[in-house]
Amino acid sequence: MPDLADYRASIVAWAAGAADPRVGDSAVHTVVLVEGVSDLGALEALATRHGRDLAAEGVCVVPMGGAMGVARFLRLLGPRGLGIAVRGLCDEAEEDFFRRGLEQAGLGGGLDREGMAALGFQVCVRDLEEELIRALGVGGVERVLAAEGDLARFRLFQNQPAQRGRPVERQLRRFMGTTSGRKARYARALVLAVDPDRIPRPLDRLLAHTRPAT
Repeated sequence: MPDLADYRASIVAWAAGAADPRVGDSAVHTVVLVEGVSDLGALEALATRHGRDLAAEGVCVVPMGGAMGVARFLRLLGPRGLGIAVRGLCDEAEEDFFRRGLEQAGLGGGLDREGMAALGFQVCVRDLEEELIRALGVGGVERVLAAEGDLARFRLFQNQPAQRGRPVERQLRRFMGTTSGRKARYARALVLAVDPDRIPRPLDRLLAHTRPAT
């Protein structure tokens, strides 16, 4: 099994301008580019639900720390670089960064959202948290909050002046991002709680695209 922590660190350092760390020597056959660690947790949780071990399969999910640098990652890893399979997930607001990066890396031209999806690059509307909240519904998300011991904290949060009058869905999204690590924790917890037939389509399609070619 490849050491994915070292592999991730090497890719991120390489994209930032470090000397070539010879990541091509790894057993990794597919890299999935995501914006942050919450996306990583969600995809790993969905893989677990399907009985899959991404690390053992040679699939490495790489949080880039945002989407603006995706073109560098695609250039280094794609057909004009290492030539390994690259997939990805982004928020709606960052879709253009991914589209331009794919085109610059020689992975397509004039891509629309479905064209990106066919290449294994999925777009969340508005973002993954909103997709998951919509899939579970407010009641389902609040049950997860209760199971995680956060429902009372959320009720206090809802009573803050800045939150009064906002839709509960917006309150939930904001609450999950208020404490370090909470967003990633809930991305995983929500994926594990959602009904199988309600898994957000971008996440479900992304996992399907990580299977090795047969």
